[in-house]
Amino acid sequence: MALYVMKFGGSSVGDIERMQRVARRVMEKQEEGHRCVVVVSAMGDTTDDLIDQAKMLNPNPPAREMDMLMTTGEQISIALLSIAIHQLGGKAVSYTGWQAGFRTEPVHGNARISDIQPERVLKALEEGNIVVVAGFQGMSEDREITTFGRGGSDTTAVALAAAIEADVCEIYTDVDGIYSTDPRIVSCARKLNEISYDEMLELANLGAAVLHPRAVEYAKHHQVKLVVRSSFNKNEGTVVKEDVTMEQGVVVSGIAYDKNVARITIMGVSHVPGVLAKVFGALAEAQINVDIIVQNGVQDGKADFSFTVSLGERQKALDVIESIRGEVPYREATSEEDLVKVSIVGAGMVSHPGVAAKMFDVISQQGVNIKMVSTSEIKTSCVIDREKLSDVVRALHTAYGLDTTEKAFVGGPQERR
Repeated sequence: MALYVMKFGGSSVGDIERMQRVARRVMEKQEEGHRCVVVVSAMGDTTDDLIDQAKMLNPNPPAREMDMLMTTGEQISIALLSIAIHQLGGKAVSYTGWQAGFRTEPVHGNARISDIQPERVLKALEEGNIVVVAGFQGMSEDREITTFGRGGSDTTAVALAAAIEADVCEIYTDVDGIYSTDPRIVSCARKLNEISYDEMLELANLGAAVLHPRAVEYAKHHQVKLVVRSSFNKNEGTVVKEDVTMEQGVVVSGIAYDKNVARITIMGVSHVPGVLAKVFGALAEAQINVDIIVQNGVQDGKADFSFTVSLGERQKALDVIESIRGEVPYREATSEEDLVKVSIVGAGMVSHPGVAAKMFDVISQQGVNIKMVSTSEIKTSCVIDREKLSDVVRALHTAYGLDTTEKAFVGGPQERR
């Protein structure tokens, strides 16, 4: 008898029929002799609808009240799923994140887990219950309700699996595993039987929506066996683990893209020591994450440099730059929004020269200019105009030999969290 943590995202519980399907899936697992903890997200577009309603009342709603509001979506899901399990003759109990023992840092909107006290979950399991836990939420030491940000339900599931020493953490989604790229763009994308934590972490950080980066980090740190599979069929999924067998001839294992990109350029900055430290120190103090940084050149003692931030933080970053203009004089600061970051990832890249060069050539053949480049041992990223994203992804997928003859499975709308 194994202990499973099963996480179902928003599309998997998007309506009553799907909720019933999930209940049957969990009951089948229990009937096989296993113990089950289920983590669920809010139903379908519930979270987005709640955000829209809040902004109709206040364009800039208080972060604390947003956490109070947004956690209600998951609470609806856990109650309905528990009710569905009871209807099938099962025994289930639902818990909010804080009832399940999640303690967090005192941050609203993007809190990190500081501790998990899962005694209540373990006791409910011992009593023969299927335990249904709300994802995405916890409580700080000062008893404030907090949320984990987008993708937080994945993190809930993996962290809980580590805390209760589950045998497997299964992430159920609308696709039946991790593919070499988004199967909605490339229907002949290759499903991976397994992938390393490091490769998956790169793909997740670079925009692949199937797993949240923080969840992958948690799984790697605690060596949680992670399986991504579909809630719409019984196909074998993809195992995420420490060491994988590299497929012969496959250097690039995945292609990711991120539309949540804005580029900011600061022009006419004095080319003296300490300038970059002041600029990026101010951005860090404002809790703005900076991704790619490129210095464009120096002329007459003045430098231009560019960097990328998330779209949602573009204006905030511009405001920070304007606020330090007296300390760091510059001629002009501009921004661009219609951009996308396309990335190739593969553990084999480090030992194969010419991988990045091929990427640059493929992109140029699509008539697309590369605006920025970033590399590491297992990835290369290019920032380009968004207009030809699909063409670029398909061309790269073909160029690196990732096309298959089988059609990828997509069982529902894209996951929200």
